[in-house]
Amino acid sequence: MNRHRGFGCDALFIFMMENITRIAATLTAIDLIKQLRAAHGDLMFHQSGGCCDGSQPMCFEKGDFKVGGCDVYLGDIDGCAFFMGRDQFEYWQHTHLTLDVTKGRGSSFSLEIPLGLRFMIRSRLFSDEEAELLVPVISGEEYLEMK
Repeated sequence: MNRHRGFGCDALFIFMMENITRIAATLTAIDLIKQLRAAHGDLMFHQSGGCCDGSQPMCFEKGDFKVGGCDVYLGDIDGCAFFMGRDQFEYWQHTHLTLDVTKGRGSSFSLEIPLGLRFMIRSRLFSDEEAELLVPVISGEEYLEMK
């Protein structure tokens, strides 16, 4: 995303209206992704609807978490595919998700946990205008067939 000095938030919002994404990331999250990629190679994310830390986004080495027809592909974060369990997506489909990082050790198998950090999601509802411009999601299975 290009940021132009002198433009306020409203101008940035209008600039982006023609390409509405479902998932984005903070710079802190992107920095952590780069650190994890350097240590582990290509990465992917999955957020299920499980209990406890299962409802938080989890980072895996690409291919270590098997996605399929019960998952939806939401987009890429710094070159990493981000999937969500279809049941969870039913609850989150009206929200824009932002991947962020917080201090603390979760109890999942996500790659950042040993660093004393964990990924988290911040969300906001899509405006009516944004909702009209969303690209439909595809299943994890359809995503794999395209790759």
